[in-house]
Amino acid sequence: MPEGDVVWLTARRLHEVLAGRRLTRSDFRVPRFATADLRGRTVLGAVSRGKHLLVRVEGGLTVHTHLLMEGRWRIGRAGPPPRDHRVRLVLANSEWQAAGYSLGLVELLRTDEEDKAVGHLGPDLLDPAWDAGMAAEAAARLAEDPGRAVGEALLDQTRLAGIGNVYKAEILFLRGVNPWTGVGDVPDLKGLVELAHRLLDANKERPGHITTGDLGRGREHWVYGRAGRPCRRCGTRIERADQGSRAGERITFWCPHCQR
Repeated sequence: MPEGDVVWLTARRLHEVLAGRRLTRSDFRVPRFATADLRGRTVLGAVSRGKHLLVRVEGGLTVHTHLLMEGRWRIGRAGPPPRDHRVRLVLANSEWQAAGYSLGLVELLRTDEEDKAVGHLGPDLLDPAWDAGMAAEAAARLAEDPGRAVGEALLDQTRLAGIGNVYKAEILFLRGVNPWTGVGDVPDLKGLVELAHRLLDANKERPGHITTGDLGRGREHWVYGRAGRPCRRCGTRIERADQGSRAGERITFWCPHCQR
């Protein structure tokens, strides 16, 4: 599932090509909204909220989408609509066309009712208004279930929004915390949250996730995707295992020595 910085960058690109322009094509390829037609309406903007995308159009309407595991947007010059069965939504103007492929969620809702879709989320790590108060709120939400494994809690978007498997593994390594440590036993939860914000913010304007500071191919991460290879710090073999109820989707990586 794409991390919050990927969704942020997707929202920015959609905003760049759609905002301030009148829609000439509005093609919802999902049964519930198959008859919806936004043609003639001007797009007001596109924003991210955690891992959710919100495209607002005049008339008080919002197109709400979520990439889930396999979704992505392709943006190109205006032309014939794609004839691909994976396309769930096409929004276009006279210059640009944006096609959403394999989107996990597509819906149309009133802009003043967006909270029904995203109001349950915790503080957004890439909120433009991010500050110490939001970090404290996220830490407090995490602390509400002290016995929960921190590796699971960080992926709970109702605690804080934007972290996926990559950042979960990297953040815990950098803080020296084992993924199965109970939240209540994690020192300085607010510091952990602030680190998450800094990492996502540092990567949001480029593809990929660089957590080591090394842009070299294959050197981007400390532990994520490196099972069986030596830890970059101590040389111990990096381990991997399923964590949580969604086996296969929640694989975690850690160094047994650096994260005891």
